[in-house]
Amino acid sequence: MPYIFTHGLMETSSSWDKTFLLMENSSQFIAPDLFILLNRKEVTYKNLYQAFSDYCNSFSEPLNLCGLSLGGILALNYTIDHPTRVQSLVLIGSPYKMPKTLLKLQNTIFSLLPKSTFKNLQLQKQDFIQLMNSMIALDFSNHLKEISCPTLILCGEKDAANKKAATGLAKNIQNAKLQFIKNAGHEVSKKNPQDLASKLETFYKK
Repeated sequence: MPYIFTHGLMETSSSWDKTFLLMENSSQFIAPDLFILLNRKEVTYKNLYQAFSDYCNSFSEPLNLCGLSLGGILALNYTIDHPTRVQSLVLIGSPYKMPKTLLKLQNTIFSLLPKSTFKNLQLQKQDFIQLMNSMIALDFSNHLKEISCPTLILCGEKDAANKKAATGLAKNIQNAKLQFIKNAGHEVSKKNPQDLASKLETFYKK
């Protein structure tokens, strides 16, 4: 039974490595590099989501999806579109309605960063800016109540930008439970993999 872990915007699949080492049955865990799935197509959310959907649909068994930030948005979108394909869902620091002002600010910051910042991320600086611009209108608010699989909502206790979204997800998704990762901001898999692994293990064992 596949457990698919999707990484955040400025990360690669290796961001899950420390968490996997702390968990049992990690041989069942799969962490694709999202931007490689694009296979050189234009970097837009529409194309990325289609590539992710095709990847998920290549598995015949029900899926357990776990995503952080951008990866969580993709996992949420797929669960809404394919409810019978998803057995469980974990969303970490993931908004369900894009904060337009924050996205525009983030793009401004991206534009000021040197190209070397992006050298190990498989995409160029302009690709990230284009991807963020293509996500501004995303809003899954009206579909959260359609999700019925067991769902765990996680958020770093220092991730102020996503705490409100985490609370909203937990309130509107059936069978959802909200927990906070200690001593961590947004990148919980890097800042506190021990607490993240513990909470994931407990959820999956249930």
